[in-house]
Amino acid sequence: MGETTETKRKTKSSKQKKFQFKTPHTYALLMMIIAVACILTYIIPAGEYKREEKGGQTLVVPGSYHEIAQHGVSFLDLFRAVPEGLLTGGEIVFYIFLVGGAFGIVHRTGAFENGINQAIKSLGSSKILMIPLTMTVFSILGFSIGLAEETIIFVPIGVIIARTLGYDAMTGAAMVILGAASGFIGGMLNPFTVGVAQTVAELPMFSGWGLRTIIYLFILAAAISTVLIYARKVKRNPKKSIVYQLEKEEGNSHKEINYERFTKRQALALSMIVLAIIFNVYGIFRYEWTFNQMSANFVLAGLLAGLISGLGLNGTFDAFIDGMKDILFGAMIVGFAKGIVVILEQGKIIDSIIHGMTTLLNDVPSSIVIIVMFVFQFFLNFFIPSGSGQALTTMPLMVPISDLLHINRQLTVLAFQYGDSISNVLFPTSAILMGALAVAKISYVQWLKFAWKLIAVWAIICAIAMSIALLAGY
Repeated sequence: MGETTETKRKTKSSKQKKFQFKTPHTYALLMMIIAVACILTYIIPAGEYKREEKGGQTLVVPGSYHEIAQHGVSFLDLFRAVPEGLLTGGEIVFYIFLVGGAFGIVHRTGAFENGINQAIKSLGSSKILMIPLTMTVFSILGFSIGLAEETIIFVPIGVIIARTLGYDAMTGAAMVILGAASGFIGGMLNPFTVGVAQTVAELPMFSGWGLRTIIYLFILAAAISTVLIYARKVKRNPKKSIVYQLEKEEGNSHKEINYERFTKRQALALSMIVLAIIFNVYGIFRYEWTFNQMSANFVLAGLLAGLISGLGLNGTFDAFIDGMKDILFGAMIVGFAKGIVVILEQGKIIDSIIHGMTTLLNDVPSSIVIIVMFVFQFFLNFFIPSGSGQALTTMPLMVPISDLLHINRQLTVLAFQYGDSISNVLFPTSAILMGALAVAKISYVQWLKFAWKLIAVWAIICAIAMSIALLAGY
């Protein structure tokens, strides 16, 4: 009888494991959304708005919506959508690949790791400053080159730095993840979020950077304060560590940084990337450069960095290819996300959706509408954890809606930018977040326990900022 009960228990347990829910792959989710979009082309009545050019922008003419003949897409169009998306978003796709390649070269030189090690030595007895210094550096990379996937590379370094200073793995992971996230949220020069969104919205690239800079400073200050308070608490009493068990097992074995000294060649390699960023910013504001010109500058910077560092031609291009491999997920997702819009446009239902949403929100105050947009983008990031992918998916809808509801396009970009960026450090569908936590050996639940209050503070800061921007006519 005992054996029968045990057998039943094991059978039940195996069934539970068999039917255990697993979060679908991001590409699978996007493919499902493309399929749903195909079905909707047979359900939602096709329709169009008239559009007119005014001041360099394509504007929807209010009251011009009219229904047209149905344009249901075919079964094969479902699969054509992805290559079509890659073609229409090609400039962005190749920019992501080429920046990843350039970054891979600099990483291969060891300049990042050895530069951090040199900074620790230079601080002497003021090593506590390493936390705000590290977070500020990563935030700069976040708002300038859209540092995202690369954070996974740096988290182990952050953990070693934290343990060297007497803190824990959570402190080290947070320095990198939250530092980069702070800059990503600020987004003043981020080509993958603000750059793409403003391109779709037909706004000058990186315009409105003044307000974004002010909000970025608040966001970064909140993140640094959170990490500093936690780090001091852990140093006073290691048992207060959220990852105390992990520190008992591994903390003592990772307290030395064994990198080589920071060489002049490595300093020059880093300076190539810095110069590329500065040159791109100048070109954007002075000559209205697009992704193509920025891509070329990063390729040049990466190649010069490799040759200066002594990698040689073969070593430089090997590192370049490896860098592009690391960024593959983020680059290809653009094609899948753009494929959704391709189907909606082919089926002539994108204007029908815009018309339905504007009718629904027509009598809602603008202050509420902008928060609704923010919340929508926040939760959509669960399904589309890619800034450029989400921008390409939603901005073609959000821009006409904001025009019809008399909301400035810059505010619509802000709602997208903040909704997407804040949730990057929350949802488990983010391969970047989960990968970064995995290399630090921190569980998702432990991360939530540490980060949820900061995420709430960030959301409040951004909501207040958008409300003030609306009142000020931003």
